[in-house]
Amino acid sequence: MNSMPGSKTRRVVFQPTAYRGMQRGINQIVEAIRPTLGPRPRVVAIDRTFDDKMPELLDNGGVIARRIIQLPGRGEDVGAMFIRDVLWRLREQAGDGTATAAVLFQSVYNEGVRYLAAGGNAMRLHSYLEKGMQVILDHLTDMTVHVAGKEKLAQIAESICYDPPLARMLGEIFDIIGECGRLEIRPGRSRGLEREYVEGMYWERGLVSREMITDRNRLRTELENAAILISDLEIEDPRQLLPAIALCIEANIRSLLIVAGKLSDGVIAFLLANKNPEKFQAIAVKTPGWGADEQAAALADLAVLTGGNPFVRMAGHTLSQIKLEDFGHARRVWADYLNFGIIGGQGNPRALREHIATLRASFDGTEEPVLREKLLKRIGKLLGGSATLWVGGATELEITERQELAKRTAAVMRGAIMEGVLPGGGVSLLACRPALQQKLDQSTDPDARAAYRILIKAVEAPIRTILTNAGYDASEIMAQINLAGPGYGFDVTSGQVVDMMQTGICDAATVQKSAVYAAVASAGLALTIDVLVHRTQQPEHATIRAPSKRKRL
Repeated sequence: MNSMPGSKTRRVVFQPTAYRGMQRGINQIVEAIRPTLGPRPRVVAIDRTFDDKMPELLDNGGVIARRIIQLPGRGEDVGAMFIRDVLWRLREQAGDGTATAAVLFQSVYNEGVRYLAAGGNAMRLHSYLEKGMQVILDHLTDMTVHVAGKEKLAQIAESICYDPPLARMLGEIFDIIGECGRLEIRPGRSRGLEREYVEGMYWERGLVSREMITDRNRLRTELENAAILISDLEIEDPRQLLPAIALCIEANIRSLLIVAGKLSDGVIAFLLANKNPEKFQAIAVKTPGWGADEQAAALADLAVLTGGNPFVRMAGHTLSQIKLEDFGHARRVWADYLNFGIIGGQGNPRALREHIATLRASFDGTEEPVLREKLLKRIGKLLGGSATLWVGGATELEITERQELAKRTAAVMRGAIMEGVLPGGGVSLLACRPALQQKLDQSTDPDARAAYRILIKAVEAPIRTILTNAGYDASEIMAQINLAGPGYGFDVTSGQVVDMMQTGICDAATVQKSAVYAAVASAGLALTIDVLVHRTQQPEHATIRAPSKRKRL
């Protein structure tokens, strides 16, 4: 149903026009991403919208999809934006797997449209596709292998980033800090890679005054056997601190770290006026976190870690009734103008384990990427593993791209360490064919049989794409792989059929399963779309940016 020219009514599109339009848009997005799958990817060049700088050179499927903001055709645009959202959400949640998900989605959708055009039932097909998806996920779970050790971790990293020096560095780092350890990835100071390990835990809030720095060479201050006053209080009058300082002196505590939301100039001057720092020394840092929620979380972590009781402004706490047992304690404390750290916190070990278990449960129970990242940082701090990786390069563009690659690889590696790995190179998905074939043989319903046939073909799509991208004849190599047996795949770098796990070519299980779920569930849902409703006049914000031009190299 079409509106008259100039009308503000909506345009309604029915089948089969709706399928054809969406299919063209989906295929355009996937064909822009397909060349990036595998260890020998080609890249996609995308013109910048707001300046005349050189195009972005990308091999990340999620980012490529994100850069495509609109297609000219209305039906095509609906399909393109549908899969664009699926891939970006997958990237946010799993960190990788977008190219795999794209080719899976395309195969399922195209074969599904062909079946529906022949008279199939969309809703029943959707239902059986989801049952088949569960068969794949269960089989992948059964194949999962857990890994440990620097060499194995480096192999996993290389299968993600295809950058051997970066992979070796990340393998070493995660072998030391573990899956929850804190890793800061920063622009490098040279052309190579550098790493630094930090003992204990640290937070990104530093000293309230540079005058509190005692080591002018290292620009930091260290306290031994320190008491810790944990708060987010705004301390305006030096007299507010007198009860706490008096308790420390009476208990023969010679070092005090004050954590506070705000200290007035008068309070800072009072602390700096100490004439006998060898007998008693007090330094102050700002309460960690930005916003009330983050600060409350940091205070809770500090309290459990050091065995203290936090003083919270919103609860009406003051320091007038402070007791000796309210102080936290640590073997060593350090602070500079940007950060402060705690080494050897003396909190109750059982309470710390329970607190970490609670945070892990919260991490496992949420799918919200930002919240998961915050929880992971808290767990890493409490476990005590911290490292900084400096990523260098010859140009600013190279440094930026390699830094993003390192972040993406690190995110996937965490999932691989937590949930295990699968044979890489598309082999794990290929291994699901017998289970799907068994379901096909047992089914008599035409829609069920169609769904399993569609999935059997789809699980071959990633490995065929990897082979094609590397310049091989996919049909010829697939015959060799089928003869070699389960667990064998094709190493495109050596040009040989190999046992993928023994060779160290692995995929993170969490990424593969997330890609399967996103692709099959979303493609099945897209197949149930029967009608498209278009605005005849685009909203103003939709015409501000011109469509980006896509180029393949």
